[in-house]
Amino acid sequence: MQFRSKSYAVLLVLGLAALCASATELSLGGMVLDRTLSRFGKDFSFYFASYWRELPGTEGTTIVIYEQVYPQAGTRLWIEMDQQRIYQTTFGRRQNDVKAQAEQAILQSIQLLALKNADALFGSDPEFAASELNPGSQ
Repeated sequence: MQFRSKSYAVLLVLGLAALCASATELSLGGMVLDRTLSRFGKDFSFYFASYWRELPGTEGTTIVIYEQVYPQAGTRLWIEMDQQRIYQTTFGRRQNDVKAQAEQAILQSIQLLALKNADALFGSDPEFAASELNPGSQ
């Protein structure tokens, strides 16, 4: 009986060691999470994610696409990059040019990702960053 409890303890320790070793090797890169509900949102997310996958340097950046549906008015869709809202648009109840809006969103995302990477490399100047994000605020 004592031998059996020791073997379980050894197996438990080995299992935990293997689990810890695999946890240190596991790392998630950048992801695009789809939190949309409607057909317009799903199409937008599809186009945006397909463009995002083609971009170099997006590793480690998490993108979440959210949507809020208003039954009588349409839908509001926004994108967050690392928990900061970077893009927002609305769709009416009728067919919209979803692909063009996804292209516009990816261009804006690229610009903000480049600013974020430049800030990480060279340090950030808060006044410069504020003027780049809000050009009309000067």
